[in-house]
Amino acid sequence: MSDRFENEVNPDNIKKCEMVVCIPSYKEADSISFPVTQADTGLKKYFSDKTSVIINCDNNSPDDTRQAFLNTPTDAPKIYLSTPPGVKGKGNNFKNLFKKVVELKAKAVVVVDADLKSITPEWIKHLGQPLFEGFSYVAPLYVRHKYDGTITNGIAYPMTRALYGRRTRQPIGGDFGFSGKLGKVYLESDTWDEAVANFGIDIWMTTIAINQKVQICQSFMGRPKIHRTKDPGSDLGPMFRQVVGTIFSVMRPFDSFWTKVKYSRPTAIFGFGLGEVEMPPKVDVNTQNLLSQFHSGFKEYNEIWKQVLTHDVHKKLLEIMDMKETEFNFPTDLWARLLFDMAVSYRDEPVERDLMMDSLIPLYFGRTLSFVKRTKSMSIKQAEEAIEEDCTTFEMTKPYLLMRWKK
Repeated sequence: MSDRFENEVNPDNIKKCEMVVCIPSYKEADSISFPVTQADTGLKKYFSDKTSVIINCDNNSPDDTRQAFLNTPTDAPKIYLSTPPGVKGKGNNFKNLFKKVVELKAKAVVVVDADLKSITPEWIKHLGQPLFEGFSYVAPLYVRHKYDGTITNGIAYPMTRALYGRRTRQPIGGDFGFSGKLGKVYLESDTWDEAVANFGIDIWMTTIAINQKVQICQSFMGRPKIHRTKDPGSDLGPMFRQVVGTIFSVMRPFDSFWTKVKYSRPTAIFGFGLGEVEMPPKVDVNTQNLLSQFHSGFKEYNEIWKQVLTHDVHKKLLEIMDMKETEFNFPTDLWARLLFDMAVSYRDEPVERDLMMDSLIPLYFGRTLSFVKRTKSMSIKQAEEAIEEDCTTFEMTKPYLLMRWKK
């Protein structure tokens, strides 16, 4: 095969199908075969009555992702799609997917991460089956280590739940299902931006699904998510900016919806309960690093915080600044008001947005440290209960956001 760029390779010339499994990728040559094989088995085992295709949406990876994907033996036909050379971003991969889904007139789409080590054929069933039973969006539910997914636990879950009133535990899970109809809505949405084209895509899809008032469920995956985990205090940069920036940026177009939401309601769970014994891999946290990043934030960003936070919230921050690690505590109601202040400032832009997002990172590290300390001796289940309590605090603090938003 030549090295020239091809934006689509469709060896079986598939023009139409009912079900799509998509694996987005960038430089995943060494890991993509495993999820492809599992997806193929899942389609064969649970959806043999449906016409299906496995699609790799890639960012023109310089390694051999394309070949590794196309060379993996499958019964289901495969299509390789790529963004043009130089165009990166997970969201841009999804834009290609949405176009293709509409073109294929697919009814159901399941997406799984390319670096998954824990995927089983059942994942395809759990994410796909609800789409043939009246649901339009399926978010994943897996047992995760209490320190894996701290952006989800500390920001994405409590914010999404307090704003839109739906308890969707993994709004940026990376593995999910959506209907072909919803794919068309995504393709035509005018809220697309640079952050959504990158890591903002997952939270954007979940938020739009909730705002479309379609039937949403969570599907229990039966195994922990095992992928490349990172210490929550390691380099966040663009991912953090894009995910949190997207949460803030879509608040404006959807404010006629969320300003009327008073409290949250549960989201249906598909599959068996959370009585899972298989433990997720441990995530080690360098608490000293979290504290020192929090402290250095004061030197670097204090002037910005004065501009983007209310006087009261800023004053409370100064009160916890000098706490030693042993006594450190970043209260949830302060954290909620701080994020709500940031959301309002994100809209009004008293300082440049990227700078604002960067200034939030040390504060998020401080809040993460507080969570790690509080849940240190807790089981995963107890830590889950602590996160649920935090969410309730966010909901109770929402009138503060409404007051500030409408001013």
